[in-house]
Amino acid sequence: MAPPKVEDRTVELPDPSELAQTYSEVAQRASHLISEHVQRQLKKGVAAPADELGIAQAFMDMMAKLLSNPYKLAQTQMNLVWDYFSLWQHSMLRFSGMQAPPVVTPAKDDKRFKDEQWQEHFMFDFIKQSYLITARHIHDTVCGVEGLEEQTQKKVNFYTRQYVDALSPSNFALTNPEVFRETVKNHGQNLVKGLNNLLRDIEDGGGNLRVKMTDTTAFELGKNVATTPGKVVFETEMMQLIQYTPSTDKVLKRPLLIVPPWINKFYILDLREKNSYIKWAVDQGHTVFVISWVNPDESLSDRSFDAYVTDGILAALDAIEEQTGEKEVNAAGYCLGGTLLATTLAYLAAKRRKRIASATFFTTMTDFSEPGELGVFIDEVQVSSLEKKMAERGFLEGSEMAGTFNMLRANDLIWSFVVNNYLMGKDPFPFDLLYWNSDSTRMPAKMHSFYLRNLYMENRLVQPGGVEIDGTPIDLGKIKVPCYFISTIEDHIAPWKSTYMGARNFGAPVRFVLGGSGHIAGIVNPPVANKYGYFVCEDAALPESSQEWFDESVQHEGSWWTDWQAWVTGHNKVQVEARDPAKGKLAVLEEAPGSYVKARIDNAQKAA
Repeated sequence: MAPPKVEDRTVELPDPSELAQTYSEVAQRASHLISEHVQRQLKKGVAAPADELGIAQAFMDMMAKLLSNPYKLAQTQMNLVWDYFSLWQHSMLRFSGMQAPPVVTPAKDDKRFKDEQWQEHFMFDFIKQSYLITARHIHDTVCGVEGLEEQTQKKVNFYTRQYVDALSPSNFALTNPEVFRETVKNHGQNLVKGLNNLLRDIEDGGGNLRVKMTDTTAFELGKNVATTPGKVVFETEMMQLIQYTPSTDKVLKRPLLIVPPWINKFYILDLREKNSYIKWAVDQGHTVFVISWVNPDESLSDRSFDAYVTDGILAALDAIEEQTGEKEVNAAGYCLGGTLLATTLAYLAAKRRKRIASATFFTTMTDFSEPGELGVFIDEVQVSSLEKKMAERGFLEGSEMAGTFNMLRANDLIWSFVVNNYLMGKDPFPFDLLYWNSDSTRMPAKMHSFYLRNLYMENRLVQPGGVEIDGTPIDLGKIKVPCYFISTIEDHIAPWKSTYMGARNFGAPVRFVLGGSGHIAGIVNPPVANKYGYFVCEDAALPESSQEWFDESVQHEGSWWTDWQAWVTGHNKVQVEARDPAKGKLAVLEEAPGSYVKARIDNAQKAA
C-alpha cells in the first residue's frame, strides 16, 4: 500500500547528540526500573498467580456454556465470515478507485477514528472496519451466552470490552495513521520520547504504571483552581469546614452546607471562577459552607461510616450554628456525599431533630439494587480480597478506586492518553478537570468495608432499620424535608434510573431533575454555558417507573442550576446581612481551600 502522505518531505534529521542523550537516559531509567522490580519480587518471593477478581473463572464458565451449543457457535462463526467477505468486496472496490458504502461504521462519539485517513485511505479503512466487525461479533457472542449467572455475565461483558478496547488499531503505531505520519515525519523520535514518558509514569507510580492525564505542574490549589475566597473556620480529624466570603450585601438566612464525596477533593465544584458552583452559589446570596474531607492514613483505619456522619456532617452543623446562629441549613451532597447526607437525614429523623431544612442530591444513589457497571467489582470474592489488602495498610489507596472509575470509560480515560503520551510522544495537555480527577483520597478500611458490604452488596440502606448509625436504626422513609435530586442521563457511576429508584424511598416531597451529559459535566454546568438542558416532570408524585417519569417529563434549555435556585429559595426567601467568616464566633484557622485538601501523605517518606 502507499503510505499516508507526509506534509513535509524536507524534515531535518534529529541532532545526533540530542538523540544519543535521549537513548542514554531511556536506557538508564529502564535499567533502574527493571532492577527495582526484580528486587521487589525477590523480597516478596515467588507467588502463584491469583484470580482475585474472579475473571478467569468467569471466562471459564462462559466458554463451557458457549461450547455446549456448537450449532449456535458455528452460526456465529459463519456470520463473522460473511461480514469479512462483505468487507473484502468493499475493500477491493475501494482499491479499484470505486466508491462503496462501508460494512460497518464507528459510533458518532467514537474519537479513536476521527483522523481522516481512517476513511480516505483504503488500507486504514480496511483495518478499522475489520476491527469493528470483530469487536461487534465478540461482544454479541459473549453477551448471548445462555445459562450464566448474572454476576458472571457482567464480568464477562465488562472485561471483554476492556480486551477489545485494548486491541483497537488506534493503540498501535503501525496501524494508527496519525502515529504513522508522526513517526515518519520525526524519524521515530516520538516513539523514543514516548518510551521516556512511559518510564517516567512507571517511576512516578512506584513501579506500577500510572498514566499521566494532565500536566499537574500547571495547577496550584488556591492559585488557579479552588480560588473562591473563604476561610477554614472549624476542623475535626475527619474534615475541615470552609466558609466562603459573601459577595452580596444580603444573604439568605439559611446557610448552605455542601457535602462532597470522600473519595475525591471538594474543588470539583470550584475549578475555575466561570464554572464554579461554589462561586455561583455565593453570588446568588447563599452563605456557603463546604466540608473538605481529610486524606486518611493508617492512623484512621478504625474510623467507621458512623464517624463520617458524627464527626463530619453533624459536627459541621453544630459549627455552622455557632458561627451563624442558624439551627437549620439547606444541604447538598454530591455522589457518595449525597449518600452520606441521606443517611444523616434519616438519623436526624430518628432522633426527631430538624437541622436540615432542605436537601439536594447530586448524582446520588441510595438504592444499590442496580449499581451499573461498578457492580462488576463488588462480590464476595473481590470484597474479601480488598478487605485483606486494606487490613495490611489500614486504608484503600485512592488511586486504586480512581483506576476502577477510569476503566468504565477506558477509551477516553486510558487509551487516548496512551496514544498521546507513549505513541505520539507528547506531554498531556493541562486540564483542570483531569487534574482534579487525578487527585483522589484514601478511605479508611473499616468505613469502606462497611460501605461495600452494607450498601452495595446487601442494599441495606433502603431497608427500614437495615443500617444503624451510632447505635440508632435509620429509615429513609422517615425523611420529611423537601428534597431535590439532580441526576444525569449519561452517568456511568450513578446511573440515573438507579438514583430515581432511591429517590422514591424518601418520605418527603421530591423534585427529580434529569440533566444532560455525565457524572461530572452534567453537574458542573453553569448557566453561562447554556449547554445540555434538563428534564423535569412537574407532577408532585414520582411514578413507579423511571421510564414513565421520563415519558411525562418536559425538556428545558440551559442549566439545572437556575431551576435549583428557584426551588431552594421557594422554601425560604428570608434574607439577613451578609456574614463575613472573619467576623464570626469561630476563629479563622487558615485561608481556603485549607490544608486538608492540599495534604499529600507519602507513606514511604512518613515511614522513613
